[in-house]
Amino acid sequence: MISHLRLLLVLLLFACQAAAQTPIRIQEQRTIRLPVSSPPPAYELHLTAAFLEGTNWSAQEIRTLVTDSARILAQCNLGLTELSLVRISAPQRFHDYATGPARELARVLPLRRPTVYFVADTRQRPAFEAEAIGRGNSRTRPELADTVWVTRATRDPGIALAHELAHVLMNSGEHSAREGNLMRDETTPSNTHLSATQCERLRSNALEERLIRRAP
Repeated sequence: MISHLRLLLVLLLFACQAAAQTPIRIQEQRTIRLPVSSPPPAYELHLTAAFLEGTNWSAQEIRTLVTDSARILAQCNLGLTELSLVRISAPQRFHDYATGPARELARVLPLRRPTVYFVADTRQRPAFEAEAIGRGNSRTRPELADTVWVTRATRDPGIALAHELAHVLMNSGEHSAREGNLMRDETTPSNTHLSATQCERLRSNALEERLIRRAP
């Protein structure tokens, strides 16, 4: 009788663990070729955009704001030519950005970088609408290097995405005080310009870190 009870307890324990550990899965992944300017840019960026089911992001919405970001980054002779769109199912605790769950998500699904994750909200403090993690600020969280996390609260998301991607591609958290510059700490429709120096830094660093490539 005691052995049967022990067996029952073991089975119940495994059942509870299995229920608690709902797997993280890629439900859909597709590659989209994006239109480029004429003449074609000298450098190409292939971007991965991952969104979690249940966070109210749609594939069409993401494609639109990625295209908006591409138009801004084009001033650096950089074309966002390919988008890998990934739909993910994961437990509720992954729906908001927080360092621990984010590291686990990136570990389980090692997507091609740079990767933008579209999430519901953030549990980080201080709370940012969007956050960029380059190699310089990922030493204690290496799984998150070369990623951007965008929440539903992000204002002007196409511009904000270009801003955060520029942080990653430059591997710099610096902001600019110049009027109208994309890297001002406030994201607005009037802040979209990048200087020649910023573009050079973006291209040279991203090439060195193999985040972009020269166009064939």
